[in-house]
Amino acid sequence: MSNATLALAQKLIARRSLTPSDDGCQEILIDRLNKLGFHIEKMRFGDVDNLWARCGTTAPVLCFAGHTDVVPTGPMELWNSHPFVPTICDNKLYGRGSADMKSSLAAFVTAIEAFLNQYSNFQGSIALLITSDEEGAAVNGTVKVVETLKARGELLDYCIVGEPTCTDKLGDTIKNGRRGSLSGNLTVKGIQGHIAYPHLAKNPIHMSAPAIAELAQTEWDKGNEYFPPTTWHISNIQAGTGATNVIPGTLNILFNFRFSTASTVESLKAQVHQILDKHALEYDLQWELSGKPFLTPKAELANAMRNAILSVTGIESQLSTSGGTSDGRFIADICRQVIEFGPCNATIHKLNEYVDVDDLAQLSNIYLATMEKLLIKR
Repeated sequence: MSNATLALAQKLIARRSLTPSDDGCQEILIDRLNKLGFHIEKMRFGDVDNLWARCGTTAPVLCFAGHTDVVPTGPMELWNSHPFVPTICDNKLYGRGSADMKSSLAAFVTAIEAFLNQYSNFQGSIALLITSDEEGAAVNGTVKVVETLKARGELLDYCIVGEPTCTDKLGDTIKNGRRGSLSGNLTVKGIQGHIAYPHLAKNPIHMSAPAIAELAQTEWDKGNEYFPPTTWHISNIQAGTGATNVIPGTLNILFNFRFSTASTVESLKAQVHQILDKHALEYDLQWELSGKPFLTPKAELANAMRNAILSVTGIESQLSTSGGTSDGRFIADICRQVIEFGPCNATIHKLNEYVDVDDLAQLSNIYLATMEKLLIKR
């Protein structure tokens, strides 16, 4: 399985699948899955290729989810080897997407091949949900596939997202949830005027300062067992004409919440408006929800994955909800248990991204052992 996973990972890394391009990665997977008897559905939305593949028609449904698209390489001359020529050096497999997340995709497939070769009769179904729109806008990828499945009543019981989750060693971290992301575009209105005649103007920067200070100091929630407290931060702030003698007429602020299941979208919005209104500001505020938080408690899927990791690596894995958003936020809408597990994430999105070659076989074996624990009656 080690050689098989490595070989498939190399084939995928060699594809220049800069988001939202798939560049033939899914066809490589489809060729392998067809031989296993999977029912294949290609779902293209806009310029995004998506794949829904399923073997079996009964519950429980165990889905492996991931993405074939990768982020840009950065300056090519700063790579030690070509980012789309998979290269092994010092027992590391280099290439863009090696860790995020083409090695996981390869391990998905080789684990499924080994499972179906060993078990002709198992309980439930195995599925794959693969997109080429995770690293980009994420509007025509997993979210659209989920909407399609939901509309026809096709739900999942378990989902493993192959995001790189580990920090120091393969197996040390499983993500059993992610924070939500809520952004605001705030425009505070003042009156532009000559800075020498401030009584004829209204400075939106000065007027907003107390409200900004209160927003920055507010405790939105205390978090919970799995999540840290919700945070609010300004990412951009802009006002003025560029001249030093003009009071600006407007102040524009972009801010973002990273929030846990201890808060709701509605509660956060309401509290922001309450603070702005308390300070008598005239403003426009546009909201954008990038993703709700999701949380999978310690149940069958997390327990099966932790036991599988322990049996393969000897490591006691930890559950974590750290990091940014992932496509798990969409899948949670049709799946009661979603976790993320994949290789080490130290080099993702960096120059000279790599994955340890020895981790490839172990990753595949962990996915295989998880399938055995969930789909085979003992």
